[in-house]
Amino acid sequence: MTTAQQTENKGQQTRTVAELVEDIKALTTEIQELYCLDQIPWVLGVSWGKDSSTVLQLVWNAIAALPPEKRTKTVYVITTDTQVENPVVSAWVRKSLQNLKIAAKEQGMPIDPHLLQPVIQDTFWVNLIGKGYPAPRNQFRWCTPRLKINPANQFIREIVRANGETILVLGTRKAESSKRAATMKKHQVDRVRDRLSPNASLPNSLIYTPIEDWSNNDVWIYLNQWNNPWGQSNKELFTMYRGATADNECPLVVDTSTPSCGDSRFGCWVCTLVSKDKSMEAMIQNDEEKEWMQPLLDIRNELDIKDDRDKRDFRRIWGEVQLFERNKDGKISVDPIPGPYTKYWREYWLKRLLEAQIKTRRTAPENMRDITLITLEEMSEIRRIWLEDKHEFDDSLPRIYQEVTGEEFQDPRPGADYSLLGRDEWIVLEEICEGDAMHLELMAKLLDTERQYRKKTRRVGIYETLEKCFNTSSRSPEDAIKNARLKRELSEAVSQGDVAKVKQMTLGDVAAINEVDEGQSESDEEVTWASMKFKKENSEE
Repeated sequence: MTTAQQTENKGQQTRTVAELVEDIKALTTEIQELYCLDQIPWVLGVSWGKDSSTVLQLVWNAIAALPPEKRTKTVYVITTDTQVENPVVSAWVRKSLQNLKIAAKEQGMPIDPHLLQPVIQDTFWVNLIGKGYPAPRNQFRWCTPRLKINPANQFIREIVRANGETILVLGTRKAESSKRAATMKKHQVDRVRDRLSPNASLPNSLIYTPIEDWSNNDVWIYLNQWNNPWGQSNKELFTMYRGATADNECPLVVDTSTPSCGDSRFGCWVCTLVSKDKSMEAMIQNDEEKEWMQPLLDIRNELDIKDDRDKRDFRRIWGEVQLFERNKDGKISVDPIPGPYTKYWREYWLKRLLEAQIKTRRTAPENMRDITLITLEEMSEIRRIWLEDKHEFDDSLPRIYQEVTGEEFQDPRPGADYSLLGRDEWIVLEEICEGDAMHLELMAKLLDTERQYRKKTRRVGIYETLEKCFNTSSRSPEDAIKNARLKRELSEAVSQGDVAKVKQMTLGDVAAINEVDEGQSESDEEVTWASMKFKKENSEE
């Protein structure tokens, strides 16, 4: 049992319902005083789980108790839609936001709800299927900033820019985890007042955490005993948490000694940062009406494999081999860091996702039949990345879309369907290269680079771009890795001051250059396959 859980259980034994009631009264007064103190706008972040729903309800009730003439300061309620949320939770969020908006208008509350989304370039599928980013891991947690942090921070920055400063209200609690408790304790040192701390990541903003000392039971007692002021049913939220608990046991909290089901968690259905998606598994297991989500769980589990090296490029996403030293079972080796998913696997994930989308639309309940796992705009951006950044001019996305859905892909991007190179030219290249993947990649890059510069009025930079094509794609995987090892050894020799080894390695390079370009005087220019080839052709002329 973690320290946080021990602390929480201790609190459950000593805190009575009467004490909770008194705490709620004190918090209500505190919220009212802080709200009326100045004109600094509030931004209340909600996920529509139990904690953020509790804070929103506390703030709403406190402000509603004020005279109408004092409700002058806007409270911006923000929710971030990652576009890969658990579909059941996503539907709940949208319903909650709609109810909140209607109730705020009817009751004259200064509540302004906003549903935030990541920009198209940052969405999960654009990065994974388009750029080839591997499924997120704790060592490469690329999803959290792009999907969650950036949209919220951008909104907060805009409020700060317009008003000078802001107060961010959150449902953070110390009982969530020992790590959370330690972080909150660290920030207490610089507090302005109780539960009001500076925001380390965003200047000119403070963080207010009214329920930081509450336990899970406190939260559930409040939600079940105090009516929701915007017409939402807290019982539905309670039922949703119950359905997401693996053993389906979430007892009604009637007193402070009764355990709760607060450990069930919701998040992105594609999340591979946890070993299992226990909430979705439990939903499917506990409710026959949610079995339609099985294709989503299958994709998530397929993404979450321990070793996916066979699905990824031997180079990093910028085209270079990068080595790292690892110790596996006491054996030290220097291996290349695997890069993005290969063309085959990016196309594979697109097919799997479209197939899952079709299946879920057929089997989901009537109110979920319009579910969208990947949007048209995301597929348009993925297509652009494949065509323009990766030079894959066979343009496979429209073909995959039509094969899976039976419908023609309608790209909303102007001019997206115009190209001098296409599938026919790609097939010819494949035949010429006779199965040599690196040769095919190099030829495709060179041809498409020429095509891209052909449309420009000035072709400045074309030679550098062509040079980059050779640098990243002219060697076989074995030769590229060998070259990276030589560079690493040379760098280590330089750092260790091993002059003899440096001379041996560099003289070896000069000898190799002289063999290729015999009789040519030495120069300080960087020697590459492309430059040597072009110089040789010039000398023959």
